[in-house]
Amino acid sequence: MSTDIVNQNSSDYSAWLNALKDRYLSSRMKAAVAVNTSLLEFYYSVGRDISRSSYTNEYGSSFYETLSKDLRRELPDVKGLSATNLKYTRYFYELYSPYFVNRQQPVDDFEENQLFMIPWGHHIQIINKCKKDTEKAIFYVKQTLKNNWSRSVLLNYISSDLYGRQGKAISNYIETLPMPQGDLAQEIIKDPYSFDFLTLRDSYDEKELKDALLDNITKFLMELGTGFAFMGREYRVSVGDDDYYIDLLFYHVQLHAYVVLEVKTGKFQPADLGQLGFYISAVNHSVKTENDNPTIGLLICKDKNNLTAKYSLESSNQPIGISEYELSKMYPADFRSSMPTIEEIEENLEESEIN
Repeated sequence: MSTDIVNQNSSDYSAWLNALKDRYLSSRMKAAVAVNTSLLEFYYSVGRDISRSSYTNEYGSSFYETLSKDLRRELPDVKGLSATNLKYTRYFYELYSPYFVNRQQPVDDFEENQLFMIPWGHHIQIINKCKKDTEKAIFYVKQTLKNNWSRSVLLNYISSDLYGRQGKAISNYIETLPMPQGDLAQEIIKDPYSFDFLTLRDSYDEKELKDALLDNITKFLMELGTGFAFMGREYRVSVGDDDYYIDLLFYHVQLHAYVVLEVKTGKFQPADLGQLGFYISAVNHSVKTENDNPTIGLLICKDKNNLTAKYSLESSNQPIGISEYELSKMYPADFRSSMPTIEEIEENLEESEIN
C-alpha cells in the first residue's frame, strides 16, 4: 500500500474515496448521455436520408426489410437496426425537422441538442402519441428532460393531455406579480386538473375530496407538477388574537413562493376569492420570509364560468389562479361492498356457535 495513503487521516481518506466514487459515477453518466446523444444523432441522420431519398418508391414495401438486412450484415454487432426501428428514424426526422426549419430566430445549440438527450424509447412513445404535431412533441421532449420523467410517467402525462392543460388556467398572475414570476406562475398551473387517481362516491363533499387527495399525496403532487412541496393541511396562521386554518399549503421551489390551494366541490362563485385572498395575505405576513417571493393562490373547483372567473379576478389585487378538476372513478352514494363487514362476520360466527 502507498505510504502516502497510509499516512492520511482515515476521515480524509474516506472522503477522498467517496469523491473518487462520485467522480466515476459522474463520468459513467456523462458517457451514457454521450452514447445516447450520438445514437439519436445517427437515427436522425438516417431518417433524414430516407425521407429525402426516393428509395421507398423504388423498393416499395420491401425497402425497410431490405435496408435492415443489409445494415445488419454490415454491422452485425449493432442493435436497433430492425425494419420497424428504421421506419421510426424517418418518423423521428419528419416530426422534428419542421421545428428547426421554421424557427424565425437562430436555434440555440443547447435547445437543438435537447432533442438528443432523452432515450430513444421515450421518443418512440412521443412519436406514436403526437403524430405530426411538432410543437406538442417538442413540449414533451423538454418536459421529460426538465423533470427526468420515466417512460411510464411520460405516457401518463401524454394520456392526460398535459400539453393541452398546461398554463391554461384563468389567473391574474401576470398582472399582480413581478416579472418573471408572473409568467412562471402562469406556466405551472393547469386547467383542468386530472384527479382520475381518486375513487369517490357520487355525493362526495369537500372533506372527502381533500382526504382522498392527501391519501394519494404522491399522485396529487405529480398532478400538480414538479416543484410543489406539501407543507400541511389545516395549516395554522395567527392574525391578531385569532387563529385561522388554511386547507392546503404548498411551497413551490422554482417560484420560491408559498402556494395557498383551495379545493371546491361546487361551481366557482366570486365569493370564493375572499377567503383565499385573506389566506394569501396572512401567509405573506406570518409565514413568508424576506427570501420568499409573494405568495400565490390557486382555487380548483368542479366547474366554472370563465367570464365570471375573469371578472372576479379583475377585482382582486391578490395573485390567484382558477382551474377546474376532473374525476372519472365514481361509485353510487348508496354503494355497499359485497364483502361482509367485521361485525357481520362476528355475528355469523356467534350464530354458528349457538346452532
